[in-house]
Amino acid sequence: MTENRIKGERVNARLMQPDLAEKMGVTAQTISNWESGKIDPAGRKWAELSKEFGCSVDYLMGLTEERM
Repeated sequence: MTENRIKGERVNARLMQPDLAEKMGVTAQTISNWESGKIDPAGRKWAELSKEFGCSVDYLMGLTEERM
């Protein structure tokens, strides 16, 4: 579920993986791995993703259905 939310938010923000990678200070491969569920974002990256997408960390992590 988490990977689908990250990808969904990226697509809704009209960002390509390399664009989000640059904003997050990671590689496009890392974004791909987050979206496929191979790895989860590390610590502070959750907060950065939340800020970028304007939603809660809990939403991105799949802990709630409410974006905020």
